[in-house]
Amino acid sequence: MPNRLAHETSPYLLQHADNPVDWWPWSADAFEEARRRGVPVLLSVGYSSCHWCHVMAHESFEDETTAALMNDRFVNIKVDREERPDVDAVYMEAVQAATGQGGWPMTVFLTPDAEPFYFGTYFPPEPRHGMASFPQVLQGVTQAWAERRDEVAEVAAKIVGDLAGRELPYGDTQIPGASELAQALLGLTREYDAAEGGFGGAPKFPPSMVIEFLLRHYARTGAEGALQMAEDTCERMARGGIYDQLGGGFARYSVDREWVVPHFEKMLYDNALLCRAYAHLWRATGSETARRVALETADFMVRELRTNEGGFASALDADSEDAEGRHVEGAFYVWTPEQLREVLGDADAEMAAQCFGVTQEGTFEEGASVLQLPRQETEFDEARVADVRRRLFAARAARPAPGRDDKVVAAWNGLAIAALAETGAYFDRPDLVQAALAAADLLVRLHMDTRARLTRTSKDGRAGANAGVLEDYADVAEGFLALASVTGEGVWLEFAGFLLDHVLDQFTDPESGALYDTAADAEQLIRRPQDPTDNATPSGWSAAAGALLSYAAQTGSEPHRTAAERALGVVRALGPRAPRFIGHGLAVAEALLDGPKEVAVVGEVGGELHRTALLGTAPGAVVAAGQAGSGELPLLADRPLVDGRPAAYVCRNFTCDAPVTDPERLAEALGNRE
Repeated sequence: MPNRLAHETSPYLLQHADNPVDWWPWSADAFEEARRRGVPVLLSVGYSSCHWCHVMAHESFEDETTAALMNDRFVNIKVDREERPDVDAVYMEAVQAATGQGGWPMTVFLTPDAEPFYFGTYFPPEPRHGMASFPQVLQGVTQAWAERRDEVAEVAAKIVGDLAGRELPYGDTQIPGASELAQALLGLTREYDAAEGGFGGAPKFPPSMVIEFLLRHYARTGAEGALQMAEDTCERMARGGIYDQLGGGFARYSVDREWVVPHFEKMLYDNALLCRAYAHLWRATGSETARRVALETADFMVRELRTNEGGFASALDADSEDAEGRHVEGAFYVWTPEQLREVLGDADAEMAAQCFGVTQEGTFEEGASVLQLPRQETEFDEARVADVRRRLFAARAARPAPGRDDKVVAAWNGLAIAALAETGAYFDRPDLVQAALAAADLLVRLHMDTRARLTRTSKDGRAGANAGVLEDYADVAEGFLALASVTGEGVWLEFAGFLLDHVLDQFTDPESGALYDTAADAEQLIRRPQDPTDNATPSGWSAAAGALLSYAAQTGSEPHRTAAERALGVVRALGPRAPRFIGHGLAVAEALLDGPKEVAVVGEVGGELHRTALLGTAPGAVVAAGQAGSGELPLLADRPLVDGRPAAYVCRNFTCDAPVTDPERLAEALGNRE
């Protein structure tokens, strides 16, 4: 019999709808039930493409005996961290503060007032490697609740007090200057892996936002070292197993420092951010690899993540069925020499094994290899390699596919819209721009209400119940701003303005300019989450700063410009100390230092001047294109044609250059490569 999760829109919650555990979704009713019964709450947080979440679900939540213990002693709440990032953030902070580490699945025991008192992540079904079993943990918490209730309440109150004391000391509203950005670059240089690209050791995550900062810093200063780090990192990732050499797109991270073996889940946000980063690398250098990877990643998103409603699904699982019917990680993607021979025949299989680094011993598990493009002296015939790729891709398509998390997350779709709009414009792929427009249309129709308030998720055309958080407003606004620049359609600028007005009204501290992750009128948790650091995606804080700055450049709005500058004070504080974890904030600061430049192209949309403007490498430059006197976009106001010809006007900090009609002169003004 299905439990209370059967009517949810989250695929992760629906995966648990038939568990014998009597799960509740996060709700006031669940905590009221715990008060009524006088029992603690067991909060379990995960997401659908999380490997160990599936393992714990199979071992414990599908087990009748364990479920009976959970149902008898607790009110059990299951949360999708991607649907409720606020709940996840608050309790993950508590887990990390108490244990020094965190991760998913996250298991937290709460009082009926939602105060945490005991924490963990994955618990095995029996004692293992020094870890208590999950039933032992349940028994221990039950005993503490029954026999030492006062002590439990004391611990919970102390944890909540400690969390309240961790409010961000944000008093610096000074904007970061050239010296702070130079210090950030120096810090990145120290952590750079010169041999393999990227930053730090294993596991190694694709540093998409840091790459954006490096490209902008190079554009502003000419620092060759910044460009070299960006180029080499992108080259090594593109050659590694973290990149899908057959189907395009990136896995979540590499378990080794050489980018060989990925954790195979593929997330929309990674691919959107990396698609844009590679497109911007091509824009700066003309790299053929960057062009190929940007386009293949865009095509992957459209082909494998696009939903029937026109949005983009959240993720593909790491796990799928292998030839023996076992559900294992990476089965869809890895190859043995024998499997190559079955598809390609002996001669082509031998060439493919050498080209893609498939060995008899294997680079992964059980003799299988992850496809890479290792550097080697042998030169392969491009047409032959392309033919082999096509045949392997077709054969792989017959394998059981990884599961797909079909929920549409507003923020991540905003990132995808920006990436697809720009990539489509750069490479003359109107189909990609159309895909971006369709996703934007879905967000407006389904995720945005009549007051322009956002719902975070939807699935199968049905909006979820959870309010958008700061990153939703910021990233969707960013996507709409990119669409306005590419299409010349003023409605997208207007929608971005509606969303950013909510950022000013609902997410900004009016005294300090600090930003919160949840709206002032959102559900009150044990603390209001607030995190300016960039992790897997831009923080809501830095994403909002970027969107506010771009919107101000497009419209001349002083309140939005001021809010962006005040928000960037945190980059001044964190940039020199922790540059890897505030890459997007640093990229926005580069745009602020450069103006950003404002480019108005009158007399055409999609023509040579417009394309030249979009290809400008000036950090964070905004582009408006349309007919003279159209009124669609504020930057076009009072900008006439020149001698009846299309013209481009470049302005910065209230000062404008003379209009140009020659694309080459415009390219010079915007720092485009030769």
